[in-house]
Order: sequence, then C-alpha cells, then structure tokens
Amino acid sequence: MQFRTRPAALLRGAAGVALALAALGAAAAGGVQQLRDFVAGARSAEGEFEQVVTAQSGRRPQEASGSFAYARPGRFHWEYDRPYRQVLVGDGKTLWSWDPDLNQVTVRAIGEALGATPAAILFGSGALDDSFELADAGEQDGLAWAEARPRQTESGFESLRIGLADGQLRRMEMRDHFGQTTVIRFTRLRANPALAEDRFRFEPPAGADVIGELPGAR
Repeated sequence: MQFRTRPAALLRGAAGVALALAALGAAAAGGVQQLRDFVAGARSAEGEFEQVVTAQSGRRPQEASGSFAYARPGRFHWEYDRPYRQVLVGDGKTLWSWDPDLNQVTVRAIGEALGATPAAILFGSGALDDSFELADAGEQDGLAWAEARPRQTESGFESLRIGLADGQLRRMEMRDHFGQTTVIRFTRLRANPALAEDRFRFEPPAGADVIGELPGAR
C-alpha cells in the first residue's frame, strides 16, 4: 500500500525541520561565535551596566553603575552615576574624560586610548582577531563564554572573558597584571537603536581644567 504526500505538506514539514535545526544551532553556538555575531550585528547599542572591582588582597570590592551607548567605530558615551559621576565620551577621534566634581577634563587620542583594551571589542574599528586571540571558554551561569587574550603585551590586562546568551552580551570579566578583577554586567541592552549624533560630542564646561591637547590645537 502506497501513501502519497501533498507537496504543500512536504514543504511545511521541511520548513519545520529547518527551523528546528537553526534553533538548535543557535543554542549550541559557542562563546566565540556568539561574540563574532554580536560584534558584526550590533553596530550600535545602549543600555545600563553594573561594575564590581575586586583587588587581589581581598579588600572590600568597589561597586559602580551607570549607562552607556555606542556606535562603531570609536563613538561611545559611557557614564558612571554611582558612587560618583564620571563621563567618558569618544567622538571617533578623541576620548574625553570629565570629572564633574573636580571640573577636570582629560583629552586623549581615541586610538591610543582604546588600543587592545576590552573597550575595543565594543567600540573599536578593527577586526577582533587583529588585537585578540579568541577561544571558547565553555558554559557557566547560563552563559556561553569566550576568552580574549591581547596580542599586545602592553595592553594593561592579562585576560578577558565575555559571557553571552542568545547572541546578546551579558557580562565581561577582566583580570589585570596586578591581580585585580573587574566584572561588568550589562542590563537593558538594546542593539541597533536610533542614537542622536550629539550623544557622542563633548565640549569642556566653562572653567574646566583641561589636561591634554585639545583637537586642532597647535
């Protein structure tokens, strides 16, 4: 006895299998692949963060929090609101760091400021593999982890772990040469939002003490 399957039913069945396999593939993607996909797909993002810095000595951790926005390459607004306000703005060429309490502004070229730092993964202009050696670091706390080791010995940190879930950035864990560990948890992250251009511009406030050379100054 032979059974004949309608073409439409066959197509629906094939489509269902394909979708199921795609979902399984996404779930099984390692940390490196999820990181590559996130960096390639999220050309801009905004959200909030919580940061904890723990010293090797075991003294009480330093906690901070704030908000961020970025648009690759090299444009970002990173603002701490706790325990005190501090604003960092990159306009693609210059990094501005403002301490409102001191009314002090530090100015640096964006290239030398980012280099092979963890920030370069989010805000940088180069390919990840140009600055980092990437490796899958397994799963932990419901996240797929990627390890990024800087190719430059003068990068200022030893290792960096990036945790992702469902293709979204969730956590960064950095260990520097002094044994200090910095953990950043990202929350309320939105990929590719519409961001106003003036969010990535900065003018030193009146009377601010400016350290470094202003753009265009001779």
